[in-house]
Amino acid sequence: MGRLVHFEIHVSDMERAKKFYGEVFGWSFQDWSEYAGMPYFGAVTGDENELGINGALMQRQSAPPEPNQALNGFACTMGVEDYDLTEAKIIEHGGKVAMTKYALPGMAWQGYYIDTEGNIFGIHQPDVNAK
Repeated sequence: MGRLVHFEIHVSDMERAKKFYGEVFGWSFQDWSEYAGMPYFGAVTGDENELGINGALMQRQSAPPEPNQALNGFACTMGVEDYDLTEAKIIEHGGKVAMTKYALPGMAWQGYYIDTEGNIFGIHQPDVNAK
C-alpha cells in the first residue's frame, strides 16, 4: 500500500504554530499529548468527506532548520481556493516566502513558504489557465 495517511510538523513554539496553521488554513487541533508523552496536537485539516489527510504538530526534538538551509525532509503542500489571499494570510501571520508563486502550465499555481517554526510548506491552487 504505502499511501500517506498522516503527517507531523515539528515545532518549537506549539501555541504560535497552532495559531499560524489555524488562522491561515482553518485547521483545528486536538490535544494528544498524553498519548505521545510530549506536546503533540492532532491537526484536523478539513471535512472527512473531502480528499486529504489529517496530521499533527509535535514538539521539536532538535535544533530548528537554519535560515537558507536546503530542504532535507518532506514538504507538505496544501490545496487552496485562492492563492493570493492565502499568501497574504501567511505573511500576515508571520510566514515568509521561500519560493514565489509560479505556474504549473495548464494545471495550477504553486509556491513555497516558511512557517513561524522555520519549516517549508507549499500551497497549490488548481487553475487550468495558469501559465
